[in-house]
Amino acid sequence: MKFTVIGAGGFIGSALVDALRSSGMAVHAPARGQELADADLGHVIFAAGVTADFRTRPFDAVEANTALPSRLLREGRFDSFLYLSSARIYRNASDGTEAADIFVNPNDAEQLYDLTKLAGEAVCRASGRAGVRVARLSNVVGNNFNSNTFVGQLIRDACTSGHVALRSSLDSAKDYVLLEDVVSVLPRIAVEGKSFCYNVASGVNLTHEAVLAEVLRASGATSSVMESPPRSISTAIDISRIAGEFSFKPSPVLPAIGGLVNEYRKTTAC
Repeated sequence: MKFTVIGAGGFIGSALVDALRSSGMAVHAPARGQELADADLGHVIFAAGVTADFRTRPFDAVEANTALPSRLLREGRFDSFLYLSSARIYRNASDGTEAADIFVNPNDAEQLYDLTKLAGEAVCRASGRAGVRVARLSNVVGNNFNSNTFVGQLIRDACTSGHVALRSSLDSAKDYVLLEDVVSVLPRIAVEGKSFCYNVASGVNLTHEAVLAEVLRASGATSSVMESPPRSISTAIDISRIAGEFSFKPSPVLPAIGGLVNEYRKTTAC
């Protein structure tokens, strides 16, 4: 079985390539800008995109999250196509099911990312191609220590300076899912999925206080919280579809944080 991973140089894409090759799959990892219109792509997992830096790269975000998958869906030869979207789009939704109505405000520059991902999803649905699916990922936790993710930033600060200055309230909460769980289920969704859209998440919100406590315990760092910090609680994400269809049982995230702290220390000699 052949897979093509678009965005193979990224955090999730590179982990997918490693996992697929370890399982004996043939994997094509095209370089950025490589022409793919005439290639037999097999099962495509579209993991490319502009995420944390979309604010300073709005045109790149539109290109990577919407225009590029649109061209592949129009011109590409594939057996299936799985577009990696984001559970961030649920922030204004009343619930976190795949069928929820999504509301986005184009006047809010912070929601540009949501718009590009939703446009990518809409193109997938409207393409008319067989085997096209969407996976909405929550906050993926792994060894992406150079990213601007909440967990990555906590670990960097704790290990490099010995102190974490939290700029959000301790009772803020969001959903996290481990990288290992994500890369194990995405190929199954790509090949076997019976539905169009799947939430890939843990289904449980963790507070910033709980995550911070694990980082501090493993690192020995201290912490402080800014005065009157903003509070954000994400919509709970429903994973009943992926659990029922693939028996998906996400691993608990908090016990893995100590290992990530130790891994960061080893890689940076802190």
